[in-house]
Amino acid sequence: MSQYPLDPAYLINDEEELRALFPQVTPIAAKKSVQRLDKHARELIARAPFLCIGTQRPDGQADVSPRGDARGFVQVLDDTTLLIPDRPGNNRLDTQGNILANPAVGLLFIVPGFDETLRVNGAARITRDLKLLADSAVNGRVPLTAIIVSIEEIFIHCAKAFRRAKLWDPNQHQDRREMPSLIEIVLDKTSGRPDDPDEMQRMNERLEEGYRTKLY
Repeated sequence: MSQYPLDPAYLINDEEELRALFPQVTPIAAKKSVQRLDKHARELIARAPFLCIGTQRPDGQADVSPRGDARGFVQVLDDTTLLIPDRPGNNRLDTQGNILANPAVGLLFIVPGFDETLRVNGAARITRDLKLLADSAVNGRVPLTAIIVSIEEIFIHCAKAFRRAKLWDPNQHQDRREMPSLIEIVLDKTSGRPDDPDEMQRMNERLEEGYRTKLY
């Protein structure tokens, strides 16, 4: 818990107090949540090359992780079931471990160029069924596991957040070189960077080589 000295007089402690600050939800917003995939949700999922998945750790702490692949990488198995293939990562297995402790998940599907997003809530399981995994193979490599999501709630989210962020505006893109590389950031948090700048350069090159050769 943060030790920042928040004034308790201004903390909101219950939902009634919270809702009193805002206008009432509109009837359309209240009714837009459904429990099964419709044609619009299916098309958004088919277009999406990226999603974020929210899970909960065994100790109750929240977690969120990105998932990205070719557009349409998430398979629709039926009107209430999705399959998300797992791809090589850092092998921490945070998301899958969390699912084993608590199956509740939240998904946010993002389509480049679209300001609207699709939110899906449900319960997840992990499978290693080769019959289900085979269709997710890339370059002959079949994923070791997949996350199966049983849908409980679906709704499309409006464009306000992406419009405020100007997320797709090229004029808002920032120069990645203004911050250290991933490996430099990790070393700063752990063992420290090597004194030899040439060795640091080689480590950065190995990182990029890994991105090129170990995506699948």
